[in-house]
Amino acid sequence: MITAAASVVASIPSPSISYFDIGPLRIHFYALCIITGIIVAVLWTNRRLTKRGAEPWVVIDIALLAVPLAIVCARIYHVLTHWDFYFGEGANPLSALYIWEGGIAIYGALIGGAVGAWLGCRWTGIRFWTFADALAPGLLLAQAIGRFGNWFNQELYGLPTDVPWGLEIDYPNPAWPIGLPEGTLFHPTFLYEMIWNVLGVVVLVWAGRQFRLQWGRLFGLYLVWYSAGRIVWESIRIDPSEIILGIRTNVWAAILGVAIGLVIFFVQRRRHPGFEPSPYVPGREWTAEGAVQSQNTDDFVDVSEPPTSEVAGASATSTPATN
Repeated sequence: MITAAASVVASIPSPSISYFDIGPLRIHFYALCIITGIIVAVLWTNRRLTKRGAEPWVVIDIALLAVPLAIVCARIYHVLTHWDFYFGEGANPLSALYIWEGGIAIYGALIGGAVGAWLGCRWTGIRFWTFADALAPGLLLAQAIGRFGNWFNQELYGLPTDVPWGLEIDYPNPAWPIGLPEGTLFHPTFLYEMIWNVLGVVVLVWAGRQFRLQWGRLFGLYLVWYSAGRIVWESIRIDPSEIILGIRTNVWAAILGVAIGLVIFFVQRRRHPGFEPSPYVPGREWTAEGAVQSQNTDDFVDVSEPPTSEVAGASATSTPATN
């Protein structure tokens, strides 16, 4: 058993506060981390889509559907995988609505966000896989930023440890394991995942440029990278979770994430060996305002080559003489 005596001085302290008040308004750091991540992802995705030739800020139209659905589904997924915590004996069912206290699941967010993004892409004419590839690095960076929220909430930490970077958790804590003494340090799984995600951002950007991964292959790589790390971090977390066949539900979700990512990567590579012709589906292309498109006007004249002698002769014959 890890005791306080075994704790080392160089541990990671947890924040003493998780919110602050501005008048009657209470601002949670957890929410600020999530919002910051969303803003970063939107800005970076806009830049990547624009470089591909998409209309500037078309990402906003897609995000208007994707972000709310992602948040709602993330909360639903979390509640379903922590059912006893919200609906078990002695629990307060209304707390399932208290999203500001923490508790959203990235795999639920991916499901809801994917549906919203698909609808948004149908609305704007953007190819869904083009959007997914443009989003991938920013999404992973947003997840890294969001993990700060778990630190402020002192939640989702790992097994007891005596490593120098062990995480200090205030005692008592609702998720404190029964039988462990005050002063026990825990693995900072939020920090592990942050580092893994930031490293993944570098890998995605490099791979995308080096191999020009398109048609959803970069997003497939994102799923594999994120989910592979999540399998490890989730396996050492000690927060309550539903167990299926002896394995936490989020571990099963991460395994499925790796499998889906591999399927997307290899199937799309076989189906689309070439490069995407446009970020838009055929017939929905966007043209910058002020661009000259004379072929779409009644005044268009093809001057690519002079008329042949036969055409010139026919024109001369048919033209009446003038006095």
